[in-house]
Amino acid sequence: MIPKNKLNLTNPIELAQQEEKLTKKRAVALWGDPQLATYAAGSVQRLTAIHHYLFQDIYDFAGELRTINIVKGHFRFAPVIYLSQALQAIEQMPQATFDEIVEKYVEMNVAHPFREGNGRSMCIWLDDILKQELGYIINWTKIDKTDYLLAMERSPIKDLELKHLLKEALTDEMNNRELYLKGIDSSYDYEGLNQYKASEL
Repeated sequence: MIPKNKLNLTNPIELAQQEEKLTKKRAVALWGDPQLATYAAGSVQRLTAIHHYLFQDIYDFAGELRTINIVKGHFRFAPVIYLSQALQAIEQMPQATFDEIVEKYVEMNVAHPFREGNGRSMCIWLDDILKQELGYIINWTKIDKTDYLLAMERSPIKDLELKHLLKEALTDEMNNRELYLKGIDSSYDYEGLNQYKASEL
């Protein structure tokens, strides 16, 4: 089912192309934007602010918690009836160590708070936490797409594989804009969206 969108598009391919283009432009503009600093790194408010910023040109529900249940493959994300409760619990999770941060990331993925765009928003959110707490970010270009998707799929049961992948890709190049843009491209590629390069938008 095609989500209702501000562009009034009904063709899924055309919608995917426009979504990638417009939200990637927003992701590029997000670099160094001070408005996110209003919310604490790792907070639900910070994640919803990121989502709203990215998707405001496409969906009326940008930055709003989903009101429907969603399933991807054989995995059912947190039931909408428990979503608010789950997010409150996630927000209280510690984030002082690398392991704690990844565990929080895994739980947020299980919650999957938005109807669309969870993965792309969460990659930025994760880097924000790592930067704030540890002085590192992920070099997403070092992570193989298939390895990452499989590790994420298995992470609710066992997160050691995901922790290993992410730890091997840590870098202290937090102020490297080119690396940030490549990371945006990687997060979109995980969703099969790779028609546009962030550096060209």
